[in-house]
Amino acid sequence: MSASEIKVVLDTNVLFAGLYSSKGASFKVLQAIGADQLKIVLSTALLFEYEDVLKRNKKVLGLSIREIESILDALCLQSEHQKVFFLWRPRLRDPKDDHVLELAIASQSKWIVTYNIKDFKGSDLFGINVLTPKKLLEKIP
Repeated sequence: MSASEIKVVLDTNVLFAGLYSSKGASFKVLQAIGADQLKIVLSTALLFEYEDVLKRNKKVLGLSIREIESILDALCLQSEHQKVFFLWRPRLRDPKDDHVLELAIASQSKWIVTYNIKDFKGSDLFGINVLTPKKLLEKIP
């Protein structure tokens, strides 16, 4: 499977975990993005969520605002940008996750990568699989 075939929506908790620790699967997913082994899809809403969570937790992450902005810039450069025109709300258990599902639907991504698998119950109705970073890494050649 080539990188162009591996198009995913990355939930914020995976980005946070990858920046918090260099020892886990989330960090390896971020490395795979940097190495063009997989393509993430971003919407404006998801990018703003990334920014909000990272900046609120900058001390925990040990990052400056400038470093966070550089990370977000790099993600933007390596991602596919998708506008979401049609909303499927309410669909998920946590309404704050609906925009992630809507992005996956709009971009025709096959996977949402998250640690909150249960929060995305019902995504399969749209042909979208929800998996953990560890399971995603098993799909990367």
